[in-house]
Amino acid sequence: MAVAEGEKSIQDELSLPILLADRVIKLAQAAESSKPDCCDLARKVTQLTHKLRSTVRLTTAPTNPVYERPIRRIVSEVSKNLDRAITLVRKCKHSGVLRHVFAITTTADFRKVGNLIDSSIADITWLLSIFDSDAGPSLSLPPIASNEPNLALVWSSIASVQMGQLKDRIDAANNLALSSRNNDRIMKMIIQEGGIVPLLKLLKEGTTPEAQIAATRALYNLATDEERVRIIISYELAVPIIIKVLADAPMEVQIVVVDLVSRMAEMNSVVQEEFGRENVTRPLVTFLAMDIVLDEPKPPLQSGKTSLHSLVQIKKEMEKHTVAGRDISSFHSNSSVHSNGNGSSRGGHSHRHERENESPEVKLKLKISCARALWKLAEGCLLNSRKITETKALLCLANLIENEKGELQINCLMAVMELAAVAEANTELRRVAFKPSSAAAKAVLDQLLRVLNEESSPALLSPAIKAIGSLARTFPAKETRIIGPLVAQLGHRNADVATEAAIALGKFVNPDNFNCLEHSKAIIEFDGVPKLMKLLRSNDRGQVPELVLLCFLAIHVGNSKALEQARALNVLEGAARHTPAQSPDLRELFAKAIHHLTLYQVGAHPHHHP
Repeated sequence: MAVAEGEKSIQDELSLPILLADRVIKLAQAAESSKPDCCDLARKVTQLTHKLRSTVRLTTAPTNPVYERPIRRIVSEVSKNLDRAITLVRKCKHSGVLRHVFAITTTADFRKVGNLIDSSIADITWLLSIFDSDAGPSLSLPPIASNEPNLALVWSSIASVQMGQLKDRIDAANNLALSSRNNDRIMKMIIQEGGIVPLLKLLKEGTTPEAQIAATRALYNLATDEERVRIIISYELAVPIIIKVLADAPMEVQIVVVDLVSRMAEMNSVVQEEFGRENVTRPLVTFLAMDIVLDEPKPPLQSGKTSLHSLVQIKKEMEKHTVAGRDISSFHSNSSVHSNGNGSSRGGHSHRHERENESPEVKLKLKISCARALWKLAEGCLLNSRKITETKALLCLANLIENEKGELQINCLMAVMELAAVAEANTELRRVAFKPSSAAAKAVLDQLLRVLNEESSPALLSPAIKAIGSLARTFPAKETRIIGPLVAQLGHRNADVATEAAIALGKFVNPDNFNCLEHSKAIIEFDGVPKLMKLLRSNDRGQVPELVLLCFLAIHVGNSKALEQARALNVLEGAARHTPAQSPDLRELFAKAIHHLTLYQVGAHPHHHP
C-alpha cells in the first residue's frame, strides 16, 4: 500500500526499535548494578530484536504489498517499551551510594519492564503469524488488542485479504462481511484500518466468482451511510472497478454487485452521479431487458393516405428506437476495450454463454436487482434519469410491469415513479422522454393505467399514482382515460393510496397546469367531489392534499352543483379557521377558493373569509 504523505516508510518505522533494542543490550552489558536483572532483560530484548529483523525481511520480500496498519501500531508500542527499558538500565551504570538510592525501585521496575518486553515479543510474534500464509489464520490475541479483541480479528482478516492465498482471501473477506453486518463499531474499525483497498483489489482481480462475491458482500455491509460510501469511492478507480466487474462477471456475481450499486447510490447522491458518469445504467438496462422482445413502433393503420409529414415522423421515431436498441446491445462489446487487473483484455461477451444457460430463478434475481438499481439511480438525479430514458428502459419497464409479479413488478414501478418525478421538475426531460405521442411513453402510461384499474395492492398503486401525478402536465385535455381511475382511488380503503390520488389529482387541476379547467370538469363528471368529501371526513390526518384539491376545484368550477351539494364552502371555511399563520400560501389559497364559491352559491356571503 502507498505510504501516506508525511508518513515514514515501514522500513524506517522498523529501524527505530531495532536501534533502541541494540542500545538496551549495550547498556545492559555495561551495567554495574543489578547485573542478573540486566542480563535477563537483555536476553528478552535480543529475542525481540530477532523478531523485528524477521519483520523487516518480510516487508522487503518481493511479494504482495504488506498490510502495514498493525505493523505501525505495534512497532510504535514496542518503541515506547524499549524507551522505558533504556531509562531503567541506564540507572544500573551507577554503583556505591547511588546504587542504594535506586535499589528500592529497581527490582519492581525490572519486573514491570520485563513484562512490557514480553508483551512486545508476543505482539511481534502474532504479527508474523498473520503474515505467514502457510500458518493459517491466527486464533491468538495479541496483548496490544487485549482491550479490543475485535481489532485483532479485523487486522488478521484484512492482512489475509491483502496478502493471503486465494482461499484465505475469500475466507477473510467473508469474515469481514459477517463481522461488520449490523455492527457499527466493526464497520468503523475496518474502514479506519484500511480494509477498503484490499477488498476492491480482490473484487477487481476476479480470480473466482466466490472471491468477487465475498469482496462485494463485505463492501455492501460497509456502505451503510453517506460518509462511508464517500470513503469507499474516494479510493482511485473504485467506481470503474465496480462497473467493470458488473459488465464482465458471471450472473451470480452481477447480482451482488448490482445490489452494491443500489445501496451506494441510495446512500450518497455524489456517488449516484459518479455511477451515472461512468454509464452504469447501460449494463443495468441490458440485463433487465434480457429475454424480452421489444416491439419496434409500427406505423398507424389509416383508412386514407398517410401524409408525407406523418411518414417522416414515423421514420424518425423508428430510427430513434433502433439507435437506442443498438446502444444497449453494443454495451458489452464496447466494454471490451477496458483491460482487467492483470493486463489482459476480457470483453463483456466472456460470460454470455453462461448467462444464456442460467436458471430462470437466477435471471429473475438479477432483474429484480437491476430494477431496484435503476430506481435508486434515478431518484432525484437528472443525469441518470436522462441516461436511463435515452435507452429502451421505459419500454422494458412497461413490459415487466405488465408481465411480472412481486418484487420485480414493484421495483419497475418504483423506477418509473422516480423517472417521472425527475421529469416533473425538468421540462426538457418531460418533453423528450414522456412525450405522449412516443411509443415508450404510451407503453408506460398504458401499464400505469392498467395498475390503477386492475390492482388493489398499495405497494403497486402508490408508485403508479405518483408517476401519473408527476406527468400531469404532459396529458392533453382530450386524454379521458386518466381522471376516472384516479378519482376511483380517492375511495381506496388504504388511506395512503387515497391521499396519493388526491395529490395526483391536485397536480392535474393546479393552475400551473394548462388544462386545469378541463381536468377539473372531468373530476366533477366522474363524481370526484362526493369521494373527496368522504375522504376528508374519514381521514383524520393532515388532510392538506385533499383540501388543496378541493380549493382548486372551487377556483376552477365554483359554480358546480356537486360542490354546493357537498357543502364545500362550509368545509373550507372550517379548515381556514384552523390554518396556522405560518402557512400564508395555504391561507391565501383558502381565501381565493372561498371567494369563488361565494360568487356562485345561493345564500353564501363574501365576507366569510379566513
